[in-house]
Amino acid sequence: MTFAVRSDEVPAELVALTRRIGDPAADLVVLAEGNTSTRLSDDRFVVKASGSRMDLAEAGDFVVGELPELVDVLERGGTDQETLSRLLSAGGGSKASIETLVHVVALAAGATWVAHTHPTAVVGLLAVREAEELWSAPLFPDEAVVLGEPVWVPYAAPGIALGTAVHAAVRDRLDRDGVAPRLVLLGNHGIVALGATATEVETITTMVVKAARVRSVALGAGTMSPLGIAHARELAGRPDEAARRTRLGA
Repeated sequence: MTFAVRSDEVPAELVALTRRIGDPAADLVVLAEGNTSTRLSDDRFVVKASGSRMDLAEAGDFVVGELPELVDVLERGGTDQETLSRLLSAGGGSKASIETLVHVVALAAGATWVAHTHPTAVVGLLAVREAEELWSAPLFPDEAVVLGEPVWVPYAAPGIALGTAVHAAVRDRLDRDGVAPRLVLLGNHGIVALGATATEVETITTMVVKAARVRSVALGAGTMSPLGIAHARELAGRPDEAARRTRLGA
């Protein structure tokens, strides 16, 4: 069995992060939406179980899985949704989130912590025809510094289709830059924050929400005026900004 319930191996920091970003007041998720994960010291990882609420999370609401086996599922292809559902079973009625493959992609790409959420302010701007264009360049300096260049993934059904699409998009970015993105934007769906610490993925999530709100205000006031990509890259790469990003959680 790929997954198992191992409450004693679930980091308290993961439970705390999950509760914070699951707080209804934050408007990042509702009901049983969203999921979090972290990599353990070996080739295993912990991910939220399917159907559990983030704001009420306890150690028993997570399962522990084997990362290499699921990476192989993505690499070899050909797995159908029914087979994936069996792989996600942890026994005793527990099951890893249907979006686990998204976490597998992020963790295999180098992230240690992952948070997947559906912020209302962001999903609204991922559910329009112009979504990819709206997010093609940052609008303000802190967006460029904290988020870097997000990866865009058009809508795909949760499960094997979404995992495969995210895998291809992140792999392309790794081939281009040699490092994983900090943010994946999922069309008509939500966001995935990738980081080295729990604080970093929370910081990224918070900044995406601000970036969405800024876009909404800008669109209501006139025509957006994004920063140039070259300038945004220069900002993000400056030593002082990199140091500030580290202080913010990286």
